[in-house]
Amino acid sequence: MLLKIREKAQGVFAWIILLLICIPFALWGIQNYLDVGKETPVVTVGDKDFFQRDVNRAYAEYSQKLAGMGVDEQTLKQQALNKLIRDEVLLQYVQDQGLVVTDDAVRSFISSLQYFQVEGRFDKKQYRALLAAQNMSSAEFEHRIRNALIMEQFQHSILDSSFATAYDVDRFLKIQNQQRDFEYVTIPLPKVTETPSDEEVQAYYQQHQKDYQTPEMVAIEYIELSLPELAAKVQATDQELQAFYEEHQDLYRTEERRKISHILFAAGKEGDEAALARAQKARERAETEDFTALAKELSDDKFSAKQGGDLGLFSVGTMEPAFEEAASKLKEGEISEPVKSAYGYHLIKVTELVPATTKPLSEVREEVKKAFQKSSAENTFYELSEILTEVSFEQPDNLLAASDATGIPVKKSELFARDSKQGIAAEDAIREAAFSEEVLQGNDSEPIELGTDRLVVLRVVEHQPAATRPLQEVRASVIAALQRSKARQQAEELAERIKRQLLAGESLQKLADAQGLELQKRTAVTRDKGDLPWQLRQAVFKAAKPVAGKPTVFIVDYSDGQKAVVSLLKVTAGSVDLQDAKQRQNIEANIAKVQGQAVFNAVIKDLQAKADVTINMEK
Repeated sequence: MLLKIREKAQGVFAWIILLLICIPFALWGIQNYLDVGKETPVVTVGDKDFFQRDVNRAYAEYSQKLAGMGVDEQTLKQQALNKLIRDEVLLQYVQDQGLVVTDDAVRSFISSLQYFQVEGRFDKKQYRALLAAQNMSSAEFEHRIRNALIMEQFQHSILDSSFATAYDVDRFLKIQNQQRDFEYVTIPLPKVTETPSDEEVQAYYQQHQKDYQTPEMVAIEYIELSLPELAAKVQATDQELQAFYEEHQDLYRTEERRKISHILFAAGKEGDEAALARAQKARERAETEDFTALAKELSDDKFSAKQGGDLGLFSVGTMEPAFEEAASKLKEGEISEPVKSAYGYHLIKVTELVPATTKPLSEVREEVKKAFQKSSAENTFYELSEILTEVSFEQPDNLLAASDATGIPVKKSELFARDSKQGIAAEDAIREAAFSEEVLQGNDSEPIELGTDRLVVLRVVEHQPAATRPLQEVRASVIAALQRSKARQQAEELAERIKRQLLAGESLQKLADAQGLELQKRTAVTRDKGDLPWQLRQAVFKAAKPVAGKPTVFIVDYSDGQKAVVSLLKVTAGSVDLQDAKQRQNIEANIAKVQGQAVFNAVIKDLQAKADVTINMEK
């Protein structure tokens, strides 16, 4: 085919960059490129110092990504610190190795980022405005991008060199397609109606007070900067809409639709003259014969020949200049004279032609108005976001100054818990910030991004710590919990007794009959087929193979407290035959990827072990 396939490399690091580059523009936790004065570093990696603000920023970025996942704050802080150190170790190593990326690669990547695009195209004004809002120069931003791309380059040098052998694939298939035979009994929870004593109730209540707490609650006041709200206030005159429409007319234009077919006469061993002669002769035949039939008969492009020479929709920039020039000038149904390219000579025919059209302003007026309002409000949005960030940082104990400076009123919320989903608290990032240690101490939060067009700064105005409810209020719940606990204990004792008897040589059928339980038998069960509970299936395929004809016996815990006693009887290796060659290739690629990632992780761990890292943070 003549079409040049343009693929855009998007590795793991590139995707990380794409996801993380937003306000505040942060990559890899690589911060502290500004003046640091005489502040004492809290982390030092080689000759690179990181200060408390760098660690705080790394934590803010990391926690925002994991908002709503239930990870405790201390764990998040440690993970963020580890990531900051790990990324700096990697950066210093790749720089020492002399790895580089070209200026064109950096520019190309930046141009592809959606944050700098307007209507799908890179916009310099947008780029400069976003960087200015963060007090960041384009040189500094490009430096960070360059560093991240170099790290991606290093990662690919490891991942792309990894491979899987036929043995690896066969071994995977044997395990993946493995079949297992087993039998089991399910032990339900018995009904416990006995009322526990007052002493038992009191003891259980004391031991499980966290289960009977009212949730921690906060109420916040906040300033919300919203681009849609700013845009809605923009007044648009007819003259402004007309000017905006004319400036962005291409947005309301349907491009020409031109579908083409071709017949290729490859030069090959016979040379250009012979190929040209064949093309000219075919051109004469095309005057009276069907072009599709000729393409199937004569074209050396065997792929398109099967479709009668059809190349689909013509797109400028995908073919050689001479080919594109000829294809662009033809009328519908017209056939070109022989056109030379690196592949030989072509006859080109336009099989469908729909002229380009532009929708009139009257038809797209509302669409133009919204686009104009948004465009007009964007600069105001970025200016106000900068003011909001700056003033809330300078006066972190109230929002009144920030409200006066931006003209945005302070709003207030009702009390909400960590898992609330009402109002402003429906946003995970809002709840994460509201319950953070720094904000609970009375400080304003860092600016919180809600999408690309909303920015919020908040502070807590009321905090109700979690409190234990009195026993008399939760007594019924405590009794029910004690009864469930005893039921689980009885089920567990029975399961253990059956297991011991099985291991002693008793028949599971006999044991099931004695307890009034139903014996279930399963044969040729695979990992991904069947109606078994997931806990049972997972345990069956984790269990060790039977040895010397003796079954493997184990107990499975269900989430509702029931138990299953299982006797694994037989394990059959899976088939390694795959009829689908592409599926086998995909398995091979996935195994190679996993192995490559393991090698990369080991390399990073080794580099970090050898690096000179000093941590001066208080525990």
